[in-house]
Amino acid sequence: MIKSIHMLFILLSVGSFITRIMLAEFKPDILRAKVLKIAPHVIDTILLLSGISLVFQGNWMAGEYGWIITKVIMLIAYIGFGVMAMRSTGIKRWAGFVLALACFGYILSVAITKHGFI
Repeated sequence: MIKSIHMLFILLSVGSFITRIMLAEFKPDILRAKVLKIAPHVIDTILLLSGISLVFQGNWMAGEYGWIITKVIMLIAYIGFGVMAMRSTGIKRWAGFVLALACFGYILSVAITKHGFI
């Protein structure tokens, strides 16, 4: 059940990020809506809590856990590039956007293979 919730909120988080970038670029006035300011934080909080819950529920900290540390490091990079994308304009926005999605892709591959750089 928790894994399903986690996977749903992964999709919601990435979908929300992509949508907000597109709105910021093409329809910035829509981003002033209160729900679009609050919803991403709620989605990401549930995503993070479900991820933490899965780590402890799956007893993954008992074995090899370098892949979890890799995911946390890449999550921090994803957040940083996402903030850069949301707050910048022009080429810097798109660079942040592409780098954030690259981080997300790497996080996804680490989650599937359980192999990271640590």
